[in-house]
Amino acid sequence: MKIILLTGSELRHEFFRKYIAIQKGIQVQLTTCESLKGNLSETVNLDNNNNLRKLHLSSRAQYEKDFFGLFCDSTEDKSKPTFINRGDINNENVVSKIIKLKPDLIISYGCSIIRSELLEIFKGRFINIHLGLSPYYKGSGTNYWPFVNDELQFVGTTFMYIDSGVDTGEIIHQIRGKFFHGDNIHQVGNRLIRDSVFECVKLIQGFEKIEKIKPLDINMSINNIYKKKDFTETSLEIAHKNLSEGIISKYLENKSNIDLLYPIIQNRIN
Repeated sequence: MKIILLTGSELRHEFFRKYIAIQKGIQVQLTTCESLKGNLSETVNLDNNNNLRKLHLSSRAQYEKDFFGLFCDSTEDKSKPTFINRGDINNENVVSKIIKLKPDLIISYGCSIIRSELLEIFKGRFINIHLGLSPYYKGSGTNYWPFVNDELQFVGTTFMYIDSGVDTGEIIHQIRGKFFHGDNIHQVGNRLIRDSVFECVKLIQGFEKIEKIKPLDINMSINNIYKKKDFTETSLEIAHKNLSEGIISKYLENKSNIDLLYPIIQNRIN
């Protein structure tokens, strides 16, 4: 399977591309890695009232080093990375290069919104990895807000065929996050990223066997869309308060029953 990866430049993205590129039956022809310009850390630094958010993001970076650093430092990079500016994924030269390579599949994770002819040319062969469970949560930070809203059943990852909307493509497969007593937001998040990459490999290797699954009939009143600007000091205070009051333990006590109320789509890809 010849594939192209479209991603970012954080350590989580390096893990994503390096891990996939060494898997059996997968040939990564090219990985475009967008720069960090305009990411959440840069946005937060522009705000003077940012002490909690700065601490949160620096802590996230350190947890990523602890979780992914050894693998990234010790693994040969077979992902053929090329580093581009943020937003240049829609640049005519980049798009043309991708089209000429004629990949069997394109996978995007953590890159800018695609607004080019790639959407049509690779329709049905272009998968986006969305950290969050669509359609319950859409937009930015979708695995952060469940900690704020006391809705841990919505922490997860969605694999979807990409379209021109924001997190609106046809859903192929979803997984929920794994929780353990004493976890913090970063531990849950990194564990989920790791598991999502593992699932992505299964999807690539079993792509021809992916089944079309009827969309879930869910209560669309639960449809939270968030933007970067919504990530405030107040929201972090609420998330920390919820964690200190045992939000994870409470969820784990009744996880099976809670999850049943909010179904997800799961393809048979093992």
